[in-house]
Amino acid sequence: MELRFVTTESAFGYFEATASYLRGHGKPVAFYSDKHSIFRVSQEGTTGRDKGVTQFGRALGQLNIDIICANTPQAKGRVERMNSTLQDRLVKELRLRAISNMEAGNAFAPTFIEDFNGRFAKPPRNPHDAHRPVDEQALDSVFSWQEERTMSRNLVVHYRRVSYLIEPTKEALKLGGRKVSVHEWQDGRVEVRCGSLTLPYSTVDKEPHVSPGEIVENKRLGAVLATIQAAQTKRDEARLASPKMTVLQKDRLRARRQHLRESAPAPESPGKPGPGRPPKVSRPRRITLAGVDPNGPVQAFFDRFAAAQAERRRRYSVPGNQRKREREVAAAAARPRKSGTR
Repeated sequence: MELRFVTTESAFGYFEATASYLRGHGKPVAFYSDKHSIFRVSQEGTTGRDKGVTQFGRALGQLNIDIICANTPQAKGRVERMNSTLQDRLVKELRLRAISNMEAGNAFAPTFIEDFNGRFAKPPRNPHDAHRPVDEQALDSVFSWQEERTMSRNLVVHYRRVSYLIEPTKEALKLGGRKVSVHEWQDGRVEVRCGSLTLPYSTVDKEPHVSPGEIVENKRLGAVLATIQAAQTKRDEARLASPKMTVLQKDRLRARRQHLRESAPAPESPGKPGPGRPPKVSRPRRITLAGVDPNGPVQAFFDRFAAAQAERRRRYSVPGNQRKREREVAAAAARPRKSGTR
């Protein structure tokens, strides 16, 4: 038995639970499951890239493990009876230990399994253990989301609206136009592989945050950056509402937006001018761009530019207006008066 608390029932949740089981017991001959869409494709006659095989089925196939889906109520009832037992006993054990989050629940799961098997396990009729040894180093690669893509002649791979520019190494130049495999893990890591060769790459987002080639004057730069930030926020909200993104991708996007909001300093309030001093010009609010490292060189450039603009306004705004007024008064005084004639 393997227990694990997860946010949602997904392929990555089953990947993690199955990998933990295989490390502890080895590879079984087959897994017996229900007809959930994670284990089998519901639509008959499915064609395409995956040819009707789910990601979980593909991973078990690479490990030479069969999967059997229950086709009778009696077979499915064995799983449901175990779920009923866990929903009764496990919930009470968690309540007695004041466990109320997933991390503590997963830490307590091995203790519960050992106690449960010690009290209710029965010896099998045949003591032969059919589990086979497993290569634990290969589990991390097998239990990843894998999709096949065609690399262009220019060594570009497109995956989930991101272009992966493969570095033109000697090995990669020979693979232009061939099929490659894109591996994605739960933590967001992505690898591009061709057979056993891992190809290094750099990424380019298909949805650029700034229009390329747009010419902006310095006086309008602050307004343009504010408009860009509003557009990026709108795009992020549209992506969060899209069903095409997974729950994990949406969680990472929310965490990144929260980090940007927390790292942005609060705007300073303008101070009262002292006697004989020009009024203090308030510093502009720091503009934080979505997807830009708040401690990186791009954000540092905008900070230096905003500080220079604030210093320039402070230095030239009030004295400049005063000098302009003095010039106007001097010009008016030096202008000869016209004598009127009747």
